[in-house]
Amino acid sequence: QVQLVESGGGSVQAGGSLRLSCVASGYTYSRYCMFWFRQAPGKKREEVAGIYSGGGITSYADSVKGRFTISQDNAKNTLYLQMNSLKPEDTAMYYCATSPVCTVVNGIVEPIGPNWGQGTQVTVSS
Repeated sequence: QVQLVESGGGSVQAGGSLRLSCVASGYTYSRYCMFWFRQAPGKKREEVAGIYSGGGITSYADSVKGRFTISQDNAKNTLYLQMNSLKPEDTAMYYCATSPVCTVVNGIVEPIGPNWGQGTQVTVSS
């Protein structure tokens, strides 16, 4: 059974940094596509970043390009999201997701039938 456990969220001031981690278990980690999504109150869940190791592809939402970096450590079955220059509008619950199959549409890696973690809260104050 796929399990994803996020950590690293917290409260920071605008301009600060956080690194989110997601430890995965229950499947062959290196063969899956991995993602970070976020959902702010009253808004739809949106993809922040995705990584498709098989194709050497990473993708980012326009709103976080140049500030966030997605990476993974296959030896530790862990996905990361380094978030720099945080803004109040980055405030949201952040979710890790994985799927055995993904697509690339207009350069964006998208999951098919993802599994989700429980989320970690990120709050950025001005």
